[in-house]
Amino acid sequence: MDEHQDPICGMKGTIPAHGFFFCSDQCIKKYEKQHDLPPNSESCPSCKNAQKKPWYKERLYIISLFTFLILSISSITPSLYPFFTAFIEYLSLIWWAILLGFLIGGIIDYMIPGQYIEKYLSRHRKRTILYAIIFGFLMSACSHGILAISIALYKKGANTSSVIAFLLAAPWANLPITILLFGFFGVKALFIVLTALFIAFTTGLMYLQLEKKGLIECKHCTNGKDVAVHTDFSIRKDVSKRWNAFDFTKQNIYDTILGTIKGSWGLTKMIMWWLLIGMLMAAFARAFIPDHLFMMYMGPSIAGLLITLLFATIIEVCSEGSSPLAFEIFNKTGAFGNSFTFLMAGVASDYTEIGLIWTNIGKRAALWLPLLTIPQILFFGYLFNLIL
Repeated sequence: MDEHQDPICGMKGTIPAHGFFFCSDQCIKKYEKQHDLPPNSESCPSCKNAQKKPWYKERLYIISLFTFLILSISSITPSLYPFFTAFIEYLSLIWWAILLGFLIGGIIDYMIPGQYIEKYLSRHRKRTILYAIIFGFLMSACSHGILAISIALYKKGANTSSVIAFLLAAPWANLPITILLFGFFGVKALFIVLTALFIAFTTGLMYLQLEKKGLIECKHCTNGKDVAVHTDFSIRKDVSKRWNAFDFTKQNIYDTILGTIKGSWGLTKMIMWWLLIGMLMAAFARAFIPDHLFMMYMGPSIAGLLITLLFATIIEVCSEGSSPLAFEIFNKTGAFGNSFTFLMAGVASDYTEIGLIWTNIGKRAALWLPLLTIPQILFFGYLFNLIL
């Protein structure tokens, strides 16, 4: 492991403590709890002198302030007002998904022991990728909500390949979006859902091989081999034990709620600034790139697919928000493959998602995502244009 890698969450650490570098005080506390160490123990002199990063140097506050200033200026400047309205429209579409994602991520962070995730999503096996896709299918959040959940899973011990499979499967193959897509496309939506699951599975398998060969960042392997992680751990017995031991007192309920909120806030500080950058970029594209250009250049051809891929990379914000536009592309051009490419390529090549993988898992894992997924997406997009 990199000497500056946080032993709790696997991210880059900056705070020296207990012979490691941690990314936050929360991770230091978790490490001390896992190893039965009292806070600021004698075994960690550096903990006493560790300086918290001033709030005005936190990325979340810097980007939030920048966003507030841009929105304030655009709201009173006629030439920039379309940008303001586009941003507000996007926010109205995804605010609930972001909150839901952070809430689920906070619940995972506080309530679900790392052994659970490690048992099912940390082993380097084909069945692990299948588990990740199943978990993704059961999620009820759009792509930006899924980001918070994915990072929480990674922090809990899920390996890179399973996180990538989960991230690809969840936005377009989860139950609510499946219903929405059938409403737009009818039976043809089945092609979108099944192909999304297939690409998630094949990409997960390719990441699995990259992990084994040491070509990408791997949290639970050494020299391409698995590190033993709770192979004999029984989730059923542990759940039963925890349930029987939990007393439903006001204090315990309060502690549970507070712990979930703290977990959600930790994810917010990690992810929200990336989401704001993505929304600013998407609002700019929506406000200043005429809609008719989308329809003019997105015909059922290779050039149309490539242009669709480019625009999907720029303007993808949320699965619910992208679905109507994808249907309009199909309705105006008849190119079902272009609609599929628009939906899938946004998730696979979105700047926000690649940036989050880069900063939280590693740059090699981030770079391989578009390299492995985009050729598959273009192939199926071209195939759908031929047969559908």
